[in-house]
Amino acid sequence: MEQPTKPDRIAIGLDSVVKRFGEHTVVDNVSLSVKEGEVVAIIGPSGAGKSTLLRCINLLETPDSGCITVGETKVDAGAEISAKDLANLRRNAGMVFQSFNLFPHLNVLRNVSLAQERVLGRSKKEADERSMKLLDRVGLANKAEQYPSRCSGGQQQRIAIARALALEPRVMLFDEPTSALDPELGLEVLAVMRELASEGMTMVVVTHEMQFARDVSDHLVVMADGAILEQGAAAEIFRAPAEERTRRFLRAVLER
Repeated sequence: MEQPTKPDRIAIGLDSVVKRFGEHTVVDNVSLSVKEGEVVAIIGPSGAGKSTLLRCINLLETPDSGCITVGETKVDAGAEISAKDLANLRRNAGMVFQSFNLFPHLNVLRNVSLAQERVLGRSKKEADERSMKLLDRVGLANKAEQYPSRCSGGQQQRIAIARALALEPRVMLFDEPTSALDPELGLEVLAVMRELASEGMTMVVVTHEMQFARDVSDHLVVMADGAILEQGAAAEIFRAPAEERTRRFLRAVLER
């Protein structure tokens, strides 16, 4: 007798999310579900609203309307958000930015440990032990006592990934994590992200790395003018995009 399949658990849910800056609608009525263990890549032309949408997920940008769910925390943009809900949501949605946002006056180990002590209440010893394991995981245990300025851009971005993972988030959000890096250094970061994906980490990645989007993501989202043009299996969209706007975009980035 066949066992019933378990329903997919939703890690991130966006329902009719809208974000405006003045008269300009940057995110226009976007709905999206991300399953646990899924890697979702968001691509599209500059100004499509990709990064703003990502920042809405962990409320670095507050939507004007719509609902956002991360894990068990649901936030209605039209209602007052409690400090507890905001902390829970951000705690469960680790964020890696284009610019690494490391503290220049702290060494690498303290950069990874500090938030664990402040947010999770870990002792310095516990936090440092966890930090060293994560730095080893991203290949940088030997940089623990260095300061960020002594590390390459690729190394700094891998440190930022370790810092985000240290809070044990349910999902990881990546905002163009290789865009500020030379191609060779970007490969270091992509290798870490590929490993996270292979281990089942839920990830939403805004990226211009088309090979990563095609080969690593389970689900591809194409945005333009603040809205989702189309979404589905990455291989299928790359092979036969349904929308002419998607075809033009892919031609532009793949043939240059």
